[in-house]
Amino acid sequence: MQGVCPKKSLKRTCDFGNKLVQNLVLREGFPTLSRRSVSKAVAVALVLAGSLLLVSALPAAAQEAAKEPAYRNFPVLGSRLAVWAVAQLHLNFAAFILGVPIFAVIIEVVGWRTRDEKYDWLSHELVKLTFAAFSTTALLGALLLFLFVGYYPKFWAYMSSIFFPTYWVYALLFFAETFTVYLWYYGWDWLSGSKKWIHVCLGILSNLFGTAILFVANSWVTFMISPAGITESGALKGGVWAAVNNFTWMPINIHRLIANIVFGGTICAAYAAFRFLGARNAEERARYDWMGYIGNFIALSAFIVLPFAGYWLGREIYAFNQTMGITMMGGFMSWLWIIQAILIGILFIGSNYYLWLGMERIPGSERYRKYVPPMLVILALGFMVWATPRSMVVTLDEARAMGGTHHPFLGFFGVMSAKNTAVNLMILTTFLSFVLYRRANKIPTKPWAKTGMLVQWALFGVSAAVVVFYGVYGYFVESLVRIGFSVYQVGAVIGAIIFIMAIDIPMFKGARSTGTIRWGTIAPRSQYVLIILAVTFTWLMGLMGFARSGIRQHWHVYGVLRDTSAEAVTPALGYAANVITVVTFVFFALVMFIFWLGGLAEKGKQGAHGGHAAPVIAGGSDPKESGS
Repeated sequence: MQGVCPKKSLKRTCDFGNKLVQNLVLREGFPTLSRRSVSKAVAVALVLAGSLLLVSALPAAAQEAAKEPAYRNFPVLGSRLAVWAVAQLHLNFAAFILGVPIFAVIIEVVGWRTRDEKYDWLSHELVKLTFAAFSTTALLGALLLFLFVGYYPKFWAYMSSIFFPTYWVYALLFFAETFTVYLWYYGWDWLSGSKKWIHVCLGILSNLFGTAILFVANSWVTFMISPAGITESGALKGGVWAAVNNFTWMPINIHRLIANIVFGGTICAAYAAFRFLGARNAEERARYDWMGYIGNFIALSAFIVLPFAGYWLGREIYAFNQTMGITMMGGFMSWLWIIQAILIGILFIGSNYYLWLGMERIPGSERYRKYVPPMLVILALGFMVWATPRSMVVTLDEARAMGGTHHPFLGFFGVMSAKNTAVNLMILTTFLSFVLYRRANKIPTKPWAKTGMLVQWALFGVSAAVVVFYGVYGYFVESLVRIGFSVYQVGAVIGAIIFIMAIDIPMFKGARSTGTIRWGTIAPRSQYVLIILAVTFTWLMGLMGFARSGIRQHWHVYGVLRDTSAEAVTPALGYAANVITVVTFVFFALVMFIFWLGGLAEKGKQGAHGGHAAPVIAGGSDPKESGS
């Protein structure tokens, strides 16, 4: 497509899909907001209103913008690096505050229906964490907006000419979510008892608003990758919906939604680990051991299906533009996926290791520990296959000795047939770890239990056989057919997971217990695993953000709006890795500060957690006996 390329536009790597999120005040008691709380809320509302007015004025000033420079240089760092860092930080915090409420309301529903106070406490604790991050998210979002407007005015004017109607939708959704979340959080005790259903509905409604905000903002970033609904000159053709509903919009919606849940779960698990390691008594360790398990369980459950959403996104990128797809997977960014493989391997092995350590606090789990060594072997082999590159970095003499850049043996494991097979087997193995953990202290009493278990093992075997068969068969067909095989592999794994759980849940209903889980007795090294998982996934998010922006190369909007700035080059992987590492370090420094604030509010308060009573978790000692 021949596009209009203004003399100067926005940088290539900036992620325009970040969302401006508001600041809410962390305080208990719905009817009694303090003057400081009201002042902060009003201040944030004024900032948001001012930002909206600034955005609204841009289309009218588009002609004036033509007189302005297309780019301005940010001091010291440069404009691209400044936008990159702020955008990534904002995205991390936004992912957290949009992902955590999704499973927080589910946990609240579980507590409401089972009348188990510990679930209601956990849901309240999770929402409290999101509130602590709201102000930081809002500040970073406002800063990102000012960077776009001030340092990339031509780019912002062009995007506004396409998406201006969505700005109003975004703002209205934003304020709707703000007021709904206020009612949800501050009305926790007020809307209890017979009015609990109203409170749950508020939580669901706040998540609907948050998801809608995510979808609106994703339309902007996906338009930059796969523009649609525009003329050859780059002008909007027809309504804005055609630009919103582009090739990659829905795949990224699903991928980011799942990734936000994974990210929120890992951060909440890391928070629980932080509190566990600083616990002063057995009851507190038990409580945060349980919270860490729930956070890891949520992250692991969503992480298992995340690669499938990634497959869909990759297929849509290839469908939109094969050149872009080849650049992403086989061009200069091919080694990026080796780094991704190492990170995902750490996530898989770390998640399984945490489950295996957790089995040590479950009476009766000894009978399943014999499965750990073979599962570790499968994970290790899968990790090695996934991390094997297709083309080796070798000297000229080494290439001549091998007969090319492909190793005569290892080269077979560098293609996607081998890698898809490896990752699907790793997903099956991780699911097996969870199934064994789930039934560790249970003995089924159903008369058909033996048959049910045989069927479950058969489903595992059939699914693994399908994955291996299509992985091997992929070597003997052309690439277009081979890509379609991944659908069969994914279908086999998802089908096995669904049917195995459909058998497992009724089979262990009313099962005989071999003992109560001894919460709080897990090895301390398990908590460091949870922290490592959170850091790794955060780094992985930054890497994938770079990949998504990098495939546009020297385009702000691919094929339409060229980046003509002095920084219109694709950074080397080493440089990108250094930037991602620094941003991740800054993010966790801020997160640690938020964690510290969360604990500071409880200093000197016996059993208090933001005014919401913390339950005693089975396995921990009674607070009176432990002196808490």
